[in-house]
Parts: sequence; C-alpha cells; structure tokens
Amino acid sequence: MGGALRHVFIASLRRRRLATVLSLLAIALGVALGLAVQLIHNAALAEFERGVRILAGEADLQVSGARGGFDDALFLQLAAHPGVAEASPVVEVHAALPGREGSLRVLGVDVFRLAGVQPALLPAADGEAGMLAALAPGRIFLSPAAAAWLALEAGDALAVQSGVHEHTLTVSGSVPAAGAGQVLAVMDIAAAQQLFERIGVLTRVDLRLAEGASPVQLRRELTALLPAGVFVEVPQLALSEAATMSRAYRVNLSMLALIALLTGGFLVFSTQLLAVARRRQEFAFLRALGLPRGMLYRGLLLEGAVLGLAGGVLGALLGHVLAVLALRLVGGDLGAGYFDGMRPALHFDALLTLSFVALGVGAGLAGSWLPARSAATLPAARALRAGDDALLHMRPRWQGVVVCALGALLSAALPPFAGMPLGGYLAVACILATAVLLLPQATRLVMRLPGSPRALLWRLARARSHAAPGQAVVAAVGVLASVALASAMAIMVSSFRTSVDDWLTRMLPADLYVQASPSAASGFLDQDALRRIAALPGVAQVQPIRAEQVRLRSGGAPLTLLAREVGGGWGLPLVAGSLSTGEAELPPAWVSEAVVDVHGLATGALIELPLGGQWHAFRVAGVWRDYARQHGAVVIELETYRAISGDRRANDAALVVHPGVDVAVVATALADAFGENMLRVATPGEIRALSLRIFDRSFVVTYLMEAVAVLIGLCGVATTFAALATARRREFGMLRHLGLTRAQIGRLLALEGALATALGVAGGLLAGGAVAWVLVEVVNRQSFHWSMDISVPFAMLAVFAAALIVLAALAARIAGAQAMRQSAVQAVREDW
Repeated sequence: MGGALRHVFIASLRRRRLATVLSLLAIALGVALGLAVQLIHNAALAEFERGVRILAGEADLQVSGARGGFDDALFLQLAAHPGVAEASPVVEVHAALPGREGSLRVLGVDVFRLAGVQPALLPAADGEAGMLAALAPGRIFLSPAAAAWLALEAGDALAVQSGVHEHTLTVSGSVPAAGAGQVLAVMDIAAAQQLFERIGVLTRVDLRLAEGASPVQLRRELTALLPAGVFVEVPQLALSEAATMSRAYRVNLSMLALIALLTGGFLVFSTQLLAVARRRQEFAFLRALGLPRGMLYRGLLLEGAVLGLAGGVLGALLGHVLAVLALRLVGGDLGAGYFDGMRPALHFDALLTLSFVALGVGAGLAGSWLPARSAATLPAARALRAGDDALLHMRPRWQGVVVCALGALLSAALPPFAGMPLGGYLAVACILATAVLLLPQATRLVMRLPGSPRALLWRLARARSHAAPGQAVVAAVGVLASVALASAMAIMVSSFRTSVDDWLTRMLPADLYVQASPSAASGFLDQDALRRIAALPGVAQVQPIRAEQVRLRSGGAPLTLLAREVGGGWGLPLVAGSLSTGEAELPPAWVSEAVVDVHGLATGALIELPLGGQWHAFRVAGVWRDYARQHGAVVIELETYRAISGDRRANDAALVVHPGVDVAVVATALADAFGENMLRVATPGEIRALSLRIFDRSFVVTYLMEAVAVLIGLCGVATTFAALATARRREFGMLRHLGLTRAQIGRLLALEGALATALGVAGGLLAGGAVAWVLVEVVNRQSFHWSMDISVPFAMLAVFAAALIVLAALAARIAGAQAMRQSAVQAVREDW
C-alpha cells in the first residue's frame, strides 16, 4: 500500500477526533487495568520467590507443618539421620505490635547453624560479633525493609505482644542479606520460644542433604518419622502454593479488565461502521479508480490497528503508573492478603508489556473487521448512489444466535480448569454475543408496537429504526455491553453484600467480642485471661474461640480449624446438614463450602484432622457458609478440641452481658484490666459496619470500571448520532422542505437516540442478569468456593436505566446539532 493511500485511511482518524479519542481511551483503559494486575502480581511473586530462596538458603528439603508447629524433639531425629548433612531449626511467629497496625514476621533461629543452611539470615551488629549479639536476651535484628517500615534504627526499642502481655526488645542490628522487599526480623531461637511461650515447639526444620543422598529416598524415609500434619517438601513448593492461592483473585481482576477492553472493541466497531457508511462514496471512487477490494479491506483494518496500537501504547504507560500507585497503596496482593510481609518492587517486563499492546491492536482489528468486510464487498456502482446506506441494514444471524446461546449453556456447566472458571468466562462472552446478535430482530419487534397516529415524530423514528435496524444496533451495541457489565456487577455485588450482611448477623450472636490479636499473630487469651474476663462486672457468659491451622496433605493450602461451642444459640449458617448430631460414633465436624469443593467432603463423610501429633477422625455433620476464609475452615466443638490437643488457649472470646448492662461499660473495664493496646474489643454492630466498609472499599475499582464503561457507552451514542446526522443531511433537508423545523428534527434525533438506547439498556439488563447468574453461581463458586443468595437491586437498576436513556437522548440531540445548521437547499443538492 502506497504512502498516499495510507494517508487516505489514517487521515480519517484525524477527521473524527472525538470518536477516535473515545475508542482509543476505551482500549487504553482495558489494557492498563489488565497490565497493572499482571505487573503487580508478577512483582509480588518475584519477591515471594526471593523470600523463599533467602529463607531456604541452601536447604534441599524443609520439614514443616501448620502454624501451631510441632514438638522440637523431632529435630534430633532429623539431624541424626545419615542422609542429612545440616539441619537448621526455625520458630516462626507473626508478632503483634501494640499500638501499630499489622504484625512482624519474627524468625527464631539457631545462629550457629545458619552459616551451613541459611547464610542470608545471619544477623549483623555494629561493634560486636553478630552471632554472639544475637544470643543476648531481648535482642532482635531487622531486615532493611522491616526497619524502614517500623522507622527504627539500631538501639531503638520495639514493643511486641505475647499473649496479653507486652515485651520490649532492643533493635541490635540488621539482616543485611534478607533482601530489599522482605519485612522480617531474626532473633535467637531459645529467646523466641521463651518470649512467645513456644517452648518445645518448632515450625520448620531446613535440611541440607549429605553428599550422594537421594532426595526422593530421603523424603520417603523422613515421612515415616513425622507426626500427623507435618510434611517434608522441597522449598520451591511454597512458591507454587502462593501462585495457586492468588491465581483466582488475579484471574478475576484480569477478566474484569478484559471486559473493559471488549467494551472498547465494541466502540471501535460502532465508530468504524458509521465511518464506513459515511465514506462509502469515497471508497466507491477509489474502487472505480482501480483500488482492489483487498487493498480497501486492508486499509480499513489498518485504521483499526493504528487505533488499537495507540490505545495499547497509552494503556501500557497507564498500566505501569497504576501498578506503581497500587504497590504503594495496597501492596503486591491488591489488598487480598496473599503476600503479607513483603514490599515488592516493580520491574519492567518488555514481553508482558508488548503482549498487552498486542491485545490493544487485536481489539482494534476485531472492531474493524466487520465494517472493513462490509465495505470491501459492497458493489461500487451501488455505493456511488446517494442515499444508499446498505451497511446499516443489518439482519439477525439466527445460526450465530443459536450457537452462542448453546455455547453459553454448555460453558456454564463446565467444571473449573486448573482451579479457574474458564467455562464461566466463556459463558459470559457467549451471552454478550447472543444479545448483540439479537439486537436487529429486537429492534424490528419493538418498532411494530402501535403508537399514536398523530405522533408524527414517533412514526418517523419508528419507521427509520424499522427500515434500518442496523442504525439502532450500531448505537445500542456499546450501550448494551456497558449496561450488561454494569448491571451484572451491580447484581453480583448486591448479592454478595446482602449475603455477607446476613452471614455476619448469624455469626455474631454475642453482645461483645474480644480479640487478643489477629489469629495469625502472637496474641492469645490463656486460662488466666479468660477467668479475669469472666470475673468482670456485667459479664454473664464467656465463650472462647480457638483458631488454628491444619494441613491435610502435602502441597495443599492450610485449612483453618475453629474450636468453639456450636450448640446453644452459637450456631453456624448451615447450607447442608444440621447442628444436632445425636449419639454419633465419631465426634462431629462442620466444614465450609470450600472444603466440600476442594477436598470433596460432603455431609456424612469422614474427615481426619491432625491434632496433638495424631490423626483423629471426625464425621462431617454439616456444611456452612464462610466468607472469611477462602481456602476452607473446619469447626469442631471446643471441648473436643481441648480433650484431644490439651491446648486451652483462645484467640477470641464472645461475651454475653447481663440484661440491662451497657456493653460500653464492659469494654471500658476490659481496657482498664488489660491495657489499651492489648485487646481489641468490638460490638457486633461495629464489626458488621467495619466489615461492610471494607467490603465496599474493596469494590471501589469495580464501581469505577462500571462508571467508565457506562460513560463509554454514552459517548458511543453521541458519536454514533453525530456521524448519522452528518450522513443523513439530505434526509433532514428533505424533511425541512416538507415542513419540519430544526427543533422538530432535533427532537426526532433525541427520540431515535432514546429508542436505540432503550433497546441497548433493555438488552443489557437482560444480558446482565444472565451474566450476573454466571458470576454468582459459576465464577465465584469455582474461584472462591462461595455460594450467595441472588439479590437484585431493582430500584437502583430502574433509576440507572431511566437516567441513561434521558442522557442518551440529550447526547444524540446535541451531537446532531451541527448537521442541522446547513440550509435545506444545500442539504438536498447532492441528490441532483
């Protein structure tokens, strides 16, 4: 293609600046959001991988269990094995920090064994040998990232919490080789066990194999020595687990970004189709001058590719900016909690960036394909006739409708692939395609509805839409896509929020809740603390709750074990089974929906839990709904847990006060008894309000994407009718000759815009309802293993639909104003 011809096609983008800019921005938004999610996740995984390498050091194998740890007597057996050259014990504690948000990852290590297995964790102290300094009581060494986060230097004091007591440690140096993004601290293992009341407990042992030892054979031999719930694994397995745990969250965000990119593709389609309709005579002249069909086709595709390339490049720049901002504000897990304790740094990934730029080009090409094909196949003689708008005479493709509808049904029934709801995403795409393909027929059906015979403008608008339904399709397709996305997300979020609200109400029956620290941190309530709470004036009942982690298999995500009273009004939001167990042969357990999906354990099944170093069998008595723990939770009776494990500590306590007692008075008494920063005390209403606030904040990005998608749809209506008004100047001129005023033509355009938008809104709401069902019943269930009760915000959707139609009518009226400024005589001269 020569330079002159390229100029002909590329110059078209400059002439329709508004449509070009809007299409470019739509593509850029989708590219930016998708790229930002991938960049952030890659940075987090890279930092996590560095952390795994640093913590594992030269270890070939790791022996680890759940967070609670295992008996340190096992260390002697592991170290004495002839296949083990070096063994390094570790006690890992997430220390609660009184007066600060978050917790600090503290590694209790044997400094004399670090050099042979984990040299990167060796502490360094100014003026004295690091190893000897680490042995002194009350000493702690911070990684550079931890020191920056805590704003502490050598010699400063750091307060940590153990149980309901505060202890002060002295920052004696650093862990210089820990890595720039690793937020952790190192101290002597004996001091850590004593400080955090973990005497006789280890959480991990890192092993370096003897020369010539077989890792496979050694794993088999060591497994025979391990207690229940403790496994021997390669260090790299932790990286695979982290990637798997965060994959669903990342993929869902990426799909949301791609939907925005799809909306941009629809906008490219509508603007390109209208541009082709307006330029049909220009193309006919080029064809008459000898331009081959294929070159015309490639030229129009070039326009879409240039549009997509510009949007992709702009989106890549915006994506990097968004990634940097997100890493600073919410960290590498986008607030989801998968990569706590890290400060990942963003790195430029050329291949990933180019792939997303290519996605932008693909969106531009996809949007331009059908208009380019239509223009290339239109006979030149027919296109030269003034007033011919065959491109806008679209008819429904019934074969495509049937294929897409069946595809949606079949895809929604597919099981997850590698833990991802790919069938659900395919079903969403098929639903949108079905709705778009049905638009021409829906337009004809609606336009057959009777109207007032005296309503001249209504008859004109209806006749136009019935004669050229493609016009309504082009105007409505962007609206349909954006409304479908917005309404589907609104229904899903409403369903989620309503279900979470109901779940919180059922899970919080007490008057007051007390927490020593988040369940993963070092605070806890021992028997003495529980007795002191029960003795406070106004407290009628104290129900302890113990939260621990258990692992059912090697390589699997840990489950949360909750030991609490289940009967007597302290029930669970069951979706299957019952709380009444009768005289059961085995003690009962109630599992969350995630356990059913991941481990295949339904009501009546046998589940074995590692407690006290032994496997203990329980019978699944019911399945309950849990929105707090994505990877699954198991509830057993508190007394059963204490009898088996001997652990009488609690993480939380639910308090019932005497009738007439003000809970604020009890809360004040708790603060006076234990100190301001030792306990977190909240009423059910406060917990519910905070949880819903966090819930709403977590969907801010979703709301913004919905708003942008709707704005793009409105802009699509405006650009569509601006282009149509320009193409229909002769028609408007003839109407002026027949007696219509400019104001009436303006109202006609507004009415046509309202009709087209109403079709798009109606189709979008219907498609959005179907998409919402897929999101709730397929995508969320397969991604996060949550069930929800469908809740449709009818009032909000009705107001939204009405406002969108009114705004679209105004946009069409304003956009067509330029075409009505031409005189009636000049407008019809082209026909002669």
